[in-house]
Amino acid sequence: MLEDLFKTVKDRFNAEKSETEKVKAPEIPKDLLFKCPRCQSVIFMDEFEKRRKTCPSCNYHARLSWKERLEITADKDSFEPFDEKMNSMNPIGFPEYEKKIKSLQEANDINDAIATGVCTIRGYKTVIGIMDSNFMMASMGSVVGEKITRAFEYATEHKLPVILFTASGGARMQEGIISLMQMAKTSGAVKRHSDAGGLYITVMTDPTTGGVTASFASLGDIILAEPKVLIGFAGRRVIQDTIKQKLPDDFQSAEFLLQSGFVDAIVERKGMRKALSNILRLHNYKKQSDSWQHG
Repeated sequence: MLEDLFKTVKDRFNAEKSETEKVKAPEIPKDLLFKCPRCQSVIFMDEFEKRRKTCPSCNYHARLSWKERLEITADKDSFEPFDEKMNSMNPIGFPEYEKKIKSLQEANDINDAIATGVCTIRGYKTVIGIMDSNFMMASMGSVVGEKITRAFEYATEHKLPVILFTASGGARMQEGIISLMQMAKTSGAVKRHSDAGGLYITVMTDPTTGGVTASFASLGDIILAEPKVLIGFAGRRVIQDTIKQKLPDDFQSAEFLLQSGFVDAIVERKGMRKALSNILRLHNYKKQSDSWQHG
């Protein structure tokens, strides 16, 4: 009798459990929410993207792809790319380097870590370069150096300003000494453009470090930065161990470098497009057209 009662209870429990399992918790789409890595605030992804990927709580500026940066900077349909088909070689025979490059090209729709070309910003024509940290942390190899050099040469020939959005982990180790040679090569192109009277604006985004900081990123006539981005050469720990001193908490931040005179202004993303066009206007560049949309 007890066995029968136990069996009945057991069957009823299993039946109720099966019914409960049928009612699954609703699945939350992966891209529905954004959690800020700085302040841990959570907001809807569509709101985050409407704010140009900035946090409403702490003003954290997330990293952008080259396409996202171009979309919020250049006038619509005004971008004409340079050197889209230029590809890196493997000068030191680094294992599987070609395979890695190919997979990143397919994933990011770009031939290397920088997109260059000519566009208009609120009607002002300019040569533009945008580094994309999704491509090997925007490390500087032979293609990056060559594309920047050619962009400056085009700007010099056509008497155009240059705007570079920098974001990089530095020189590309997979290309050895070839990557380090790009520092001198790009710096030379910047100097020739400057000697010809051209304007060069650097916009430092997160992070701008290593050989990029030590070369063309620091050579702008005007250097702007997004809020609280990391800007530096060597790592914080390396510097502390070298000088045997404790560094300030905000060391290598845009705000620290503004205080030190390295950065001319910190500009929020929502105001960057207007700030760039104002600089071009103040330097007496003429509008190509007034067909741009306000923003």
